[in-house]
Amino acid sequence: MSSPISRRILAGILPLLMLIPHAAQAASGGVINIQEENDLFGDGSDQHFTHGMLLTLLTPPDSKHPGMTEMFDLLPFFEHGRKLRFSFGLGQNMYTPQDITRRTPDPSDRPYAGWLYGSAGIVSESDSGVLESLELNLGMIGPAAFAEDVQTTFHEWINSPRPEGWSHQLKNEPGAVLYYESKQRVKKQNPDGMLQYDFTPHIGGALGNVFTYAAAGATFRFGDGLPSDYGPPRIRPSLPGSGFFETTGQAFGWYFFGGFEGRVVARNIFLDGNTFANSASVDRNWLVGDLQGGLVLTFKQTRIAYTHIVRSKEFDGQDQSDQFGAISVSFAY
Repeated sequence: MSSPISRRILAGILPLLMLIPHAAQAASGGVINIQEENDLFGDGSDQHFTHGMLLTLLTPPDSKHPGMTEMFDLLPFFEHGRKLRFSFGLGQNMYTPQDITRRTPDPSDRPYAGWLYGSAGIVSESDSGVLESLELNLGMIGPAAFAEDVQTTFHEWINSPRPEGWSHQLKNEPGAVLYYESKQRVKKQNPDGMLQYDFTPHIGGALGNVFTYAAAGATFRFGDGLPSDYGPPRIRPSLPGSGFFETTGQAFGWYFFGGFEGRVVARNIFLDGNTFANSASVDRNWLVGDLQGGLVLTFKQTRIAYTHIVRSKEFDGQDQSDQFGAISVSFAY
């Protein structure tokens, strides 16, 4: 761990481990997010990235512990003159091949896999409108993620075809991935009019045995009473939004949004297979793109969002791009 990159990563990880005791003392003003992503909301198929759930808690801007702000001034990632929030989450993702009725899955299709993880992160908003986040995810891939149990039980409830190939899923493996994202929101235009709009380009990346990639893209929003956020939250890998939001004081607000992101992918365990054991795998595409659009509604302290996502082919032999939907509900407390 002697290279400059290694030192930067280590400098980012160590403060994450110190967040919990400080966040527990935070004052009111945080946000709770409940997120659901499913291909049922897309083209109705049961394939590839088929389901994701994520519950996150963001603390209010940290004002009780100025020493924490000074500590993060040492990090190479973050700008000075900012508000810090800390985030914690628990999530689960599921991945399946196109035909879930086969007991022996097609070896040319993506493998069955589950990912159960917890997260801890830092969200920094500078005075200049730059939002940066650093988040560490730790969890388990394989049967220990309980994806088979959840999907099988849910399909029984809704009388849907039983997934038959989970015995061929990726093997148990601890997973770790560190995410970094930076976005610059262009100043809100027409702030006193009936219709406001803004534009937010972003860059980001991930490093770990679960995902390793570099990403860039942008989001455009227009509506009435645009809240002070950066788009709705999403389950990674994705276009980044923001888990927090600050309303403008209006009882009701709305905006439409659209965006794109391109990723250069060096590692995706759900396509490449297990790191330390033999498992099913497919040939991953290096370039993957997302297009998304949707609607956000705000009611005082509540934000509701729907996002529709089109994701380009992720591996050789994939018949077509994937479509799925994302629903999020956020409560300010």
